[in-house]
Amino acid sequence: MTFCLVASPAAGDEWPQFRGNPQLTGVATGPVPAALKLLWTYDAGEAVESSAAIAGGTVYVGSQSKDLLAIDLESGKLRWRYRTADGIGESSPAFAEGTVYVGDLTGVLHAVNAATGKAQWTFKTEAEIKSSPVVVGDRVLIGSYDSNLYALSRSDGKLLWKAETASYVHATPAVSGGIAWVAGCDEVFHGIRIADGRETVQFPSGGYTGASPVRMGDWAYYGTLANEVIGADVRRKRIVWRYPSAFPFYSSAAVTADRMVVGGRDKKVHCLNLKTGKAIWTFATRARVDSSPAIAGGRVYVGSNDGHFYVLDLGTGKKLWDFEAGAALSASPAIASGRIVIGAQDGRIYCFGEGGGGK
Repeated sequence: MTFCLVASPAAGDEWPQFRGNPQLTGVATGPVPAALKLLWTYDAGEAVESSAAIAGGTVYVGSQSKDLLAIDLESGKLRWRYRTADGIGESSPAFAEGTVYVGDLTGVLHAVNAATGKAQWTFKTEAEIKSSPVVVGDRVLIGSYDSNLYALSRSDGKLLWKAETASYVHATPAVSGGIAWVAGCDEVFHGIRIADGRETVQFPSGGYTGASPVRMGDWAYYGTLANEVIGADVRRKRIVWRYPSAFPFYSSAAVTADRMVVGGRDKKVHCLNLKTGKAIWTFATRARVDSSPAIAGGRVYVGSNDGHFYVLDLGTGKKLWDFEAGAALSASPAIASGRIVIGAQDGRIYCFGEGGGGK
């Protein structure tokens, strides 16, 4: 078998994994309508903390109801449901070449046929999975609360390697340059070689970290539960700037060419300069923002635990639109084919876009 390390960027009509791409930038490349309306709602029955993947006109999303759901993006109709042994928490599905991967709270990674909803294989870790899978070439990466980052064969789930850290691997790894990057619960920033699982980079991460890092150029960006957002130069293995707050950051950042946007538990959305870490603007909601923002076409899309889905101007932070869901939105938006999908803590999944749709 030929080993391939290529992590393909998402097409404009797809959002195949958590944060949209292996670098976890949270940026959509396709257009989004300037004026949004609710197109359809699907009731999953229990809380949806998993962020959706969108591929081939289908929404894939996990629920605490123990279901991985496949929903038609156009109509909101259920295509199939796949039952897991326990609820799916924050693990968000990843789609690649006809297979969907997702972790559950018993610690099992599931590979499911995207067309039929039938199991292809499962792999059991030793503790719960809240990390989201990332597909790179012929392998799939997943973190577990057993403190390991795993690399499994995409075709059959065979263990290729596991890399042990000193605490939970909660976050989703960002992939860049053949390396999986994890800002961990052990307060260490790790760079682990995807080919063989060898750790090639390690330096203090600045605090206990639940957020997933963004990788861009020589830099990594992430918030910590030590009330800071970090800008780190991974080549030089050091933190360059820190953006302090009175509250933790659990949200994963979205990053464009010159700025980043991240939610805080201070009830605000923060936009920072990438080079300096200085605030460009903040936007206040009425509850903590654990949802990870997405960026498309000069706009920021983000949920809040105040039950609102917000659209903000990327340049100024001005509110352009909001939708009252009525329940906390801690999941993150997925954007593809001109539509935006986000789940809520009451089990409802919302799809926004332009034009008609189902109910």
